[in-house]
Amino acid sequence: MDMLANHFPALLAFARIVSAGSLSSAARELDVPVSVVSRRLTQLETSLGTRLLQRTTRRQTLTEEGRLLHARVLRILDELEQAELVLAERRAGVHGVLRVTAPGALGRRWLAPVAAAFQERHPQLLIQLDLSDAVVDLADTGHDLAIRYGALADSSLVARELAPNYRVLCAAPAYLERHGAPRSPADLAGHRCIVIGEQRRAEWRFGASDTGSVRVDAAFLTNDGEAAHQLALAGSGIALKSIWDVGDDLAAGRLTRVLPDHAIAAAPLHAVYPHQRNLAPRVRLFVDYLKDSLRAAWRW
Repeated sequence: MDMLANHFPALLAFARIVSAGSLSSAARELDVPVSVVSRRLTQLETSLGTRLLQRTTRRQTLTEEGRLLHARVLRILDELEQAELVLAERRAGVHGVLRVTAPGALGRRWLAPVAAAFQERHPQLLIQLDLSDAVVDLADTGHDLAIRYGALADSSLVARELAPNYRVLCAAPAYLERHGAPRSPADLAGHRCIVIGEQRRAEWRFGASDTGSVRVDAAFLTNDGEAAHQLALAGSGIALKSIWDVGDDLAAGRLTRVLPDHAIAAAPLHAVYPHQRNLAPRVRLFVDYLKDSLRAAWRW
């Protein structure tokens, strides 16, 4: 790494040669003589002890070593570009519109106060906070980022973990007094379950130490996580909820944890955005601020 750091002009020249397609085109982009570009490439190949480009009078192609180095050089240059953008944005202030989509209950209780505090620091920024339990397609909606629970399914997106999270089964003490508490996951089939989604039958997955998952039929079906929360508080049944939503209710005794010895699969909070390259500083700064705020609020 130290050796490569000493050859930054040569690395930049190498990246430009590949993107421009020739030494002469790279020289024009860098505004230096072709001889300088050629010398920098030769120095880099000599230093690394390998040929990076196969060159003929008609075309150039990357060697296998050149292809591997090129991928890493692009990441290095991108990180430097992002660092410059962040510093420039800090000097000039954060502007524009930041479009965020998040689950309803989490957004109302946790994200809205964080967004308000962030905007106080950057008053020229407009924050559009769209709250919905539906998972939207960022490419279609134009949102800068989404806040989501759990692992990232779409590999074309970038996910950054924000804070811990785990899900719990919970019910009001009044419900458990009337119906009793399930002693095993299989007992859930005989209980009134509050299901979030569109399908009446749901699969509640337990951790690796338990026996997979249990299929439950909904006594209440809702597309809104906060409605499920209120139904549980009202004693209508057993709900599967994030600890961020019900942690304080559990601590206060308004809800009781059901099957506490059977862990539900973990689902950390993530910030998700379409790509890493050329990420707007307002997005990067907000994600940093949100991560710090949520980790400071974590108490379970």
